[in-house]
Amino acid sequence: MTISQAANLFGVNEKTIRRAISNGEVIYIVVRGVYKINFESLLKWSQSRPKLKNKLENDGIGQFVGNWKIKNKLYSPNPDTAIKKPRKEPKIIITEDPQEFNSQG
Repeated sequence: MTISQAANLFGVNEKTIRRAISNGEVIYIVVRGVYKINFESLLKWSQSRPKLKNKLENDGIGQFVGNWKIKNKLYSPNPDTAIKKPRKEPKIIITEDPQEFNSQG
């Protein structure tokens, strides 16, 4: 993600993103003279400060979440509506006889 894309997505000024880069708060690489920012580090950085988090929700992409018409509850931004699948417990076999393990395996 470029600096301008990050600024638009998070609702902040490009200078704020550049400051985070110079402070070493986000991970980035330079490709043909263009900063490419790691999205995961950018998201963690934005959630680490309440002011940035509020800007994301009010001025960034967060302002549009209420307008999304998501029909599939699995991808809903509301975690209460998400369908939770039960975890499948692993099968544990305790034996001293390797032949017995191979027959149950």
